[in-house]
Amino acid sequence: MIQNITEFSKKLDVSEESIKQFIQDFDLEISDCLSPNLNITQNFERFAIENQEFLKKYDEDLNKEKTADDISKRIHQPKEKIEQIIQDQFPNIYDNGIYKSSISTFGIDNQLGGNYQFIYNYFGDKTELKQRDFIGYRDLFFYISDMLEPFLNPEQSENWGIQKAAGIIVYGPPGSGKIFWAKKIAEMIDFDFFEIRKSQLKSILVNDKKTSFDEYLSQILKKDNVILFLENFDEIMMQRQEKQIINSDHEDVKESTLHNIEKFEKENIVMIGSAKELIGIEPEILAPGRFDVLIPVFPPNKQERAEMLLFNMTKNLNENATLLKILKNNKADQIPFWKEPAEKMKVFSNTMLIDFTQSLKKRIRSLYLKNRTENIQIGQGVLDACLKESASKLTGEYLNSVQQFLSEAEDNSYDRFAARIEDLKQELENYKAKDEPIRTIGFHINEE
Repeated sequence: MIQNITEFSKKLDVSEESIKQFIQDFDLEISDCLSPNLNITQNFERFAIENQEFLKKYDEDLNKEKTADDISKRIHQPKEKIEQIIQDQFPNIYDNGIYKSSISTFGIDNQLGGNYQFIYNYFGDKTELKQRDFIGYRDLFFYISDMLEPFLNPEQSENWGIQKAAGIIVYGPPGSGKIFWAKKIAEMIDFDFFEIRKSQLKSILVNDKKTSFDEYLSQILKKDNVILFLENFDEIMMQRQEKQIINSDHEDVKESTLHNIEKFEKENIVMIGSAKELIGIEPEILAPGRFDVLIPVFPPNKQERAEMLLFNMTKNLNENATLLKILKNNKADQIPFWKEPAEKMKVFSNTMLIDFTQSLKKRIRSLYLKNRTENIQIGQGVLDACLKESASKLTGEYLNSVQQFLSEAEDNSYDRFAARIEDLKQELENYKAKDEPIRTIGFHINEE
């Protein structure tokens, strides 16, 4: 019997939040535990039923007030190490020294070498990258699932009157994967996905006939369970300024959206706007009941970058592929090889990582064609050349976009993404200008 996470948590007598935090604390792949629409997998169901008492203890501990001293005594680890983990992962936690909510004694013990092999016996230490639905971003996945709870759990609407979102904005720097997450949202709530690009705003082709955006929206409203994705949302919905040249296509889209948005929830339509930043968007658009669900999409962190590099290097290769043999000869078919390059790719977007791997594949192929041997060394010189090439998109404009995104993510979602925000701040510091403090653009790329 298929059960969603809400039903299953009640059956276990363990909170839904604890199950989500447990998956993150023990670094389990979401696809091993949950389907995209938050149904429990058979594998996780078996683990949870056979280890129900442990999950109850985990749940009780997670919601219990405790100090670093309490945790230290329980797991027999130095207080200083525990405080460092808490500071690194939960920098916004209470300053009175008493921890609760999201701080798990078991999770900290796991990071300090505690033996939890009984968990990994069910799931394996790691799921192969090629089998994953996506890499990393467990925190963002669960944040989005919370935002989509009214779609996934009818009880929120029936018992609590919590409305479904009519409009969602996914915002983040260029190349961070906003369209990926928009499609993931459609998958999570099982809605059809329709995309409107900026170039299509003047006239949209429907059944081989050109139509206006307003007419198109009227046709969409006749459908049911639809995600309508609109790119360049921040430009289209920009607040009008004095002496500004008005883009009539943008104004038509804005007026049509504002006119129809109250119908979206009734017709099970959700519009998702993709924005680089929130500043400058018309306040009416962001009003409650409109586009008031804001989802930050971060550049990948260091660990995610290493996993993405390996994933993109081995993607679509068959087991006899020449490139795969070369990677294996260099131990580059394993994550540790990619940790050093990933460390140098501070603030890199997903797109920049793909650029790096494409460049590296071409250089390795050239070396193979020249030497006719699989015994090719992927040396530092080759890696640095690819790094320099992929960093061409790391412009001042991009870095300033990351800075603006950080400011907005901190204002809107710091409590959920504190560790990720603080990590990204530190990475961004690497590019801040130190010799030219009066520059209007505050970043430059450090060159060797």
